[in-house]
Amino acid sequence: MFLRNHDELDLGRLTRAQQRKVFECFGPDKRMQLYERGIRRRLAPMLGADRRKLELAYSLMYTLPGTPVLRYGDELGMGDNLKLPERNCARTPMQWSDEPQAGFTKAKKAVLPVISQGPFGFQQVNAARQRRDPNSLLNWMERTIRMRKEVPEISWGDFRVIRTRNPSILIMQYQWRNNAVLIVHNFKDEAQEVSFSLDGDGGRKSLLISLLSEEHSKAGRDGRHRLALEPFGYRWFRVGGLDYLLRRSEIDRPSDDKRGKAEK
Repeated sequence: MFLRNHDELDLGRLTRAQQRKVFECFGPDKRMQLYERGIRRRLAPMLGADRRKLELAYSLMYTLPGTPVLRYGDELGMGDNLKLPERNCARTPMQWSDEPQAGFTKAKKAVLPVISQGPFGFQQVNAARQRRDPNSLLNWMERTIRMRKEVPEISWGDFRVIRTRNPSILIMQYQWRNNAVLIVHNFKDEAQEVSFSLDGDGGRKSLLISLLSEEHSKAGRDGRHRLALEPFGYRWFRVGGLDYLLRRSEIDRPSDDKRGKAEK
């Protein structure tokens, strides 16, 4: 699973209408396109350097089934150089610091030029600067990756999509060895409210502990959770509390649906 790789973002498998829509959103200028079927940009400029969209995109990638892949520099929100030919525009040197050549090489000239102008120039976007900033994209990325490693349910568990009446909201639940996590994403640029209920054992499903913030959720008397999500908001929840290591079983227990079928 990746948002960008070392080549262009290939739209060859989309219909013509779908391609036009994606080009309009992420690569409207012909300089941003390649081979009439791909986008040759990095993710940050594709999303207008909008931190909310970047976090939403990476939160989704880290919580979908599959192995997430992060391309060098995207943890900083590096940009591209459309003056370079073909795919080289997105293969500029890693921006380590604000030293000459972005700290990438001591040579007077790199094989590909460092991005040195504009909002994505190495003077503003570099690893050293972001490491010192607790609110930087780099530090957000490190915290999110660390939390992803602490949620084995996403790697090993069974998953299901919890249906809602709001098409802008995606809710996924993962279950593995007697534990569960719940991931919620809001794809709309407006605040959204969503209501849902969970299947589970006893009262554990009534409590959702947020893994990335203090915005926990407790179900109402009707057993339903009600969440308010900011534009492009996301939530990672652990179902039932943080004592999951004590509850983890050695083998997977059958889900409620499978258990019911077995009993029948």
